[in-house]
Amino acid sequence: MDSSAHAPGDVTFDFRALSARDKYKLLIGTVVPRPIALVTTVDPQGKINAAPFSFFNCLSADPPILALGVENHPDMRFKDTGLNIRLTEVFTVNIVSHAIAEAMHVCAVPFAPEDDELKAAGLTAMPGKTVASPWIKEAPAAFECRRHITLELGKSRQIIMGEILFAHYHSDVVDAERLHIDPAKLDAIARLGGSTCSTIRDRFDMETPTLDDYWSQRKS
Repeated sequence: MDSSAHAPGDVTFDFRALSARDKYKLLIGTVVPRPIALVTTVDPQGKINAAPFSFFNCLSADPPILALGVENHPDMRFKDTGLNIRLTEVFTVNIVSHAIAEAMHVCAVPFAPEDDELKAAGLTAMPGKTVASPWIKEAPAAFECRRHITLELGKSRQIIMGEILFAHYHSDVVDAERLHIDPAKLDAIARLGGSTCSTIRDRFDMETPTLDDYWSQRKS
């Protein structure tokens, strides 16, 4: 930490000098809120796995690309999600609503590979339309994805990008004609720092001004 050359109260960190754990703590507490992806995959034999990830977001609409940050085990073995995607090239991202938040938390338990996380969590696996991995019936939205590219970040982490092939929504979440998503019906939760989560129930609108509007406001 270096507070030199800064106003009183400022605190700075040289990320080059921090441990991986310290960098992690600063990042997850600062880059908030982060959406939670409950990712379902299958192994080559069809065994289903489900695990939540908060290093997750959409990066592109054309092509439609989602990205996951997947960490390896401490001994650098792939976790089931990363290994299954590597072997099958597909995965499904299920959006976590407040209604299934506790079930998502159950899927984070380090079960043995032979255990069924979805069954333990009381969630229902539905057959994928375009991919082998299932989608979760109780999730308000789900995206079936084909692996687009994987970025290997050192030994410990992968960034997996997937192209969305097919989407599922609860009927009350989306206006099928206007393609408008009702955020209240989606009722997604997000991850903050540590074990803290949040909802998206407090919202406000901010319209981006035109250039004329901007100058008009400056003159008034």
